[in-house]
Amino acid sequence: MKQFFILTMMIFLFARCGGSRSTATGQQGSNGAGAPKPRLTLSSPVFDSGQMLSRKYTGDGDDVSPALKWDNVPAGTKSFALICSDPDAPLGTFVHWVIYDLPADVRELAEGIPKTGVLENGAHQGVNGFRNIGYNGPKPPPGKPHRYFFRLYALDTVLGLEPGVSAGKLQGAMAGHILAEAELMVMYGR
Repeated sequence: MKQFFILTMMIFLFARCGGSRSTATGQQGSNGAGAPKPRLTLSSPVFDSGQMLSRKYTGDGDDVSPALKWDNVPAGTKSFALICSDPDAPLGTFVHWVIYDLPADVRELAEGIPKTGVLENGAHQGVNGFRNIGYNGPKPPPGKPHRYFFRLYALDTVLGLEPGVSAGKLQGAMAGHILAEAELMVMYGR
């Protein structure tokens, strides 16, 4: 009886691991023919992931948002959200940009997005760690370079939040609605 139970559990676990992987965590799924679906990708024409961020996009420079592009959007996407944060900040994760309700047909953000609550395409921007609307770039204390993560979320809904929400409130509203995620990391130090 004990061996039958162990064998049954092993078959169950094997069957669970062999199916398609959820795109809700940004992992690959299956298109039904066994081939993996492409993952949501995030890139920038001004830097590659892992590179140092140009001073232009920092609080030491022009403090403008960098251009971003994305591709391989999952079916059912109704909107996008993006959060840029620094997990290496001395007092914990520091948020540099919160933007949400980007329309589903948008595939890029131009350089220098205006620092307004509502953009021309209907997207909304939230408040960052400086308590400003829109993007404010890195300006870390002197020392080891910090990492800055741009995280893009494909959502199955339009959140409809008012402009000026925090990253925490946005993350709470996104719970259960994330179809896929993509990440781009850059570094900057002083």
